[in-house]
Amino acid sequence: MPWRLHRGGRFRRWLGRRFGGDQALGDRAERRILHGAAAVVLLYFVLPTGFFLVLPNEAVLLLGLLVVLALELLRLGAGLELPTIRPYEERRIASYAWYAMAAVAAIVVFPEAIAVAVVLGTALVDPLLGELRLLGGAARWAYPWAGLGLYAVLAALSLSLVGHWDAARTAIGAALSSIIAVAAETASLEIVDDDLAMTLLPGAALVALGLLGGSPPLAL
Repeated sequence: MPWRLHRGGRFRRWLGRRFGGDQALGDRAERRILHGAAAVVLLYFVLPTGFFLVLPNEAVLLLGLLVVLALELLRLGAGLELPTIRPYEERRIASYAWYAMAAVAAIVVFPEAIAVAVVLGTALVDPLLGELRLLGGAARWAYPWAGLGLYAVLAALSLSLVGHWDAARTAIGAALSSIIAVAAETASLEIVDDDLAMTLLPGAALVALGLLGGSPPLAL
């Protein structure tokens, strides 16, 4: 019997019933919730230096990534069963691992305002777009416009409140990053996962825009 880090789908069945469906709906809901919860990594920016006492904050961030990658290696190499893995991910690196790599890279490399914008944007907009694709009827018009709007608002708030960008660059940055992020999510990328692309590509564009305005380009 393979190792597994789930209870055979009992929680997902329960969750699906709460939303008026079955285990498939519960699996989708759990995946969306976990995706959004990944934004907790942004606590890195607010925790005081030395918060973990025995390890620097940077080391704990990288250690968390190593744990995620170790789980993924065990899944691919030793048959470890994880919840919410979709059929097409069974023989490739799963989306959660791609997003973990992208989020940590964004935090380490990008300035804080840009890292907050792209990590939060991917955490919230990616599951929103996934749900909007499933809508039918008159509600279908919201795809992808609601995603574009939410991403632009999140980016604008981060660039203006955290990065103190001026109004013009904030507006341009919010519009540019939202278009790139949503395009990356909707495109069929075979080499890398959309979670990585919609995090790092908008971030790189915002770094370039920041350079034009004289902002520090990188966090390193």
